Amino acid sequence: MAKSLIVSDPKIMMGKPVVAGTRVTVELILDKLAAGESFEQILEAHPQLTREAIQAALTFAADALRADVVYPIVEVAA
Repeated sequence: MAKSLIVSDPKIMMGKPVVAGTRVTVELILDKLAAGESFEQILEAHPQLTREAIQAALTFAADALRADVVYPIVEVAA
């Protein structure tokens, strides 16, 4: 069921994965969580979302990274 919460349509946000029925991208949710925002803060800023939708975004991202692809990490000089 959670997978159906994340959709991709070329006509919406250039095809980026979004929460169904919204223009809120998985990328935005991940960025907000990485910046330290809580589920509650995200829900307050985007009342069209649910806790289940945020969890679905996390599950989608984890599944995407589980693919057999190597992501080299390049260190940037300070």
